[in-house]
This record gives sequence, structure tokens and C-alpha cells, in this order.
Amino acid sequence: MFTNPTLDEIKTLLKETKIIAVIGLSPKPKRPSHSVSNAMQGFGYQIIPVRPAIDVVLGEKAYADLESIPEALQSKIDMVDIFRAPDKIVPIIDACIKLKVPLIWLQDGVINEVEALRAQEAGITVVMDRCVYRDYVQLLK
Repeated sequence: MFTNPTLDEIKTLLKETKIIAVIGLSPKPKRPSHSVSNAMQGFGYQIIPVRPAIDVVLGEKAYADLESIPEALQSKIDMVDIFRAPDKIVPIIDACIKLKVPLIWLQDGVINEVEALRAQEAGITVVMDRCVYRDYVQLLK
């Protein structure tokens, strides 16, 4: 059974994170992925947009998928923040495992226990069904 890290552990994860690859980052300001990423960027995190058919979001070069990010930058990703439907995350989890991403954050409503457990079994820390922005504000502000 999947269990999220404790609030103290989440606080530490947020303090240690510097670079966040955001899967499904929308260029539309009213979308949650855009507003959350914009806020996290404002808190000092580097955002790497990951969304096909987009060139730039929030002033940052966007990539079609995690594998398209240059290797030198891939190795610096601290967190993959996922704004995708739960049934669409299997290839994302595959890529995170392949790239040895240390932390996967599944945003509010992105609940896929099978994939969360698979990522954990591969040694990845997983936070599921929580908002990274809300946790940052609650735990670090």
C-alpha cells in the first residue's frame, strides 16, 4: 500500500529541490500547471517545461518529453512534477526510472498507486495527490 512521505520529509524534499521538470505544463495562465509552476519559479526553483508542441513556457525552453531534455540537464533534475491524467503516467514513470530521477510529485488528483509503488520500488521518492505549491506555502513560508 502506498504511503506519502511525512510532512517533515516533504519539507526537507522541498528544501533540497532546485530543478523541477513539470510534465504537462500548460502555456495558458489559468491552468493549474501554469499557475503552480509560475509560483514555484517565483520561489526560486528552476522550471523545465515538458509538453509536446510548445517551444517556451514561463520563459523557459520546453521539451516534448523527459528524454528530449539534454543529458547535462537531465542529470540535474531534482523533481518531476506531473500534471497528467493518472492513466497517462506509465511512460512518464518509465522515463523517470530510466533517468534515475530522485523525486516524482503527482499533483492533486493524479492518483495511480500501482505506478507510485513501481517508482518507489525503483528507489524513487514519490509524493502523490498533493499540491507542491500548497505544501511549499504551508511548510516553508
